[in-house]
Amino acid sequence: MTAPALAAGAYAAAAQKLGGAAALKPAAAAAAPETSFAGLLSQALGTVSQTGQAADTAAMNATAGRTDMIDIVTAVAESETAMQTLVSVRDRVISAYQEIMRMSI
Repeated sequence: MTAPALAAGAYAAAAQKLGGAAALKPAAAAAAPETSFAGLLSQALGTVSQTGQAADTAAMNATAGRTDMIDIVTAVAESETAMQTLVSVRDRVISAYQEIMRMSI
């Protein structure tokens, strides 16, 4: 299985866990901002998924000779930044959860 096919499968699995393709709507298309924590996490996962798909598309276009190298580098950098941000948020959430669990009642 090729790398783009593996990435597409991973994105599809993430979309399915988020509740289908509707969960992966662009942030600009959202009519009202999400106010729940679950909604914010869902939106963040959708954004990371979209940037990953954009990086894959840019790489595929480069292979076909339809895009410049700067576009690929930009797309990959955006995807990497989004993933690092998501991992940082995850780490902070886990840390907060662990701190709450250590509290005595």
